[in-house]
Amino acid sequence: KNSLTRKKEKFVALAPPNVGMYTCGPTVYDFAHIGNFRTYTTADVLLRTLEFNGYNLNYVMNLTDVGHLTGDNSGDADFGEDRIEKAAKREGKNAWDIAQFYTDVFINDMNLLNLSTPKIMPKATEHIKEQIQLVQKLETKEFTYKTSDGIYFDTKVFEQKTGKKYGELSTLDKIKEGARVEINPEKKNARDFALWKFTYTGGRSFDLAQDDVSSKRQMEWESPWGVGFPGWHIECSSMSMKYLGESFDIHIGGEDLRSTHHPNEIAQSEAATGKRFVKYWIHVTFLQIEGKRMSKSSGNIFTIKDIVKKKIDPLALRYLYLTAHYRDTLNFTWEA
Repeated sequence: KNSLTRKKEKFVALAPPNVGMYTCGPTVYDFAHIGNFRTYTTADVLLRTLEFNGYNLNYVMNLTDVGHLTGDNSGDADFGEDRIEKAAKREGKNAWDIAQFYTDVFINDMNLLNLSTPKIMPKATEHIKEQIQLVQKLETKEFTYKTSDGIYFDTKVFEQKTGKKYGELSTLDKIKEGARVEINPEKKNARDFALWKFTYTGGRSFDLAQDDVSSKRQMEWESPWGVGFPGWHIECSSMSMKYLGESFDIHIGGEDLRSTHHPNEIAQSEAATGKRFVKYWIHVTFLQIEGKRMSKSSGNIFTIKDIVKKKIDPLALRYLYLTAHYRDTLNFTWEA
């Protein structure tokens, strides 16, 4: 079922027998949990199904190692602390070591679940140039504006210039005006989002937990707008289009990405190219744990490491995933 059209559709490749497929990979600040791996297993099943039917897959999964802010938990990735930087403080390591450690763990967990290795696993920190170039392209086409804390994408200008509705992929009630928890008074519209964040904001830090300029970021780069770092959304657009082209076949992610991250990817990509970004969108439903949603407060977030500790083969978890359709709720219990 295509999340964009809300319809079950026959798959028709853009350039058969070749198929471009992109999965939003992990933000490597902590262990990926078994809910995340439901999405990645679904992607693997689709990959194998298409290959079995004679298609040549160019499969890309990104690794987000900068720019994903804690504010995203409340529906907005424009404020809060960078998750990698926060983990570095938590564990007393530098941000680069944190990203590498959890990347290595993630790849090992993928192998334990017998997930196919993507052809390319690009890291956001290795594609800063491409992200800056994409923001510049949007700037040249007048889809952006500058605030004290960064360069933002203007969603209303997108609608006016393209004639398209922002957020068609989403359930619109989740991203309507004023839906986000924290209000940035410098935003022209509540749904606008950051493309590039400045390291210091001269008063209010949307990117840091505190407003102390002595608290220096470990991950920052020079740009035409000053020292800073990319927004989470621009990373996926720049990397997916670099390796799959300006239009490609399939984009996969968890259902939580459907409300803001993926609509933002569509808006900025199509504003930059004037072309349809992705033909088919697939979103995997959350995994429940003993009838409840996973949360740190409930203490019910499990990892592949927890499966192994119980002396259960991780392939048993893969089998459990396959007992339900990816759009249906699946309840994890140790008995199951």
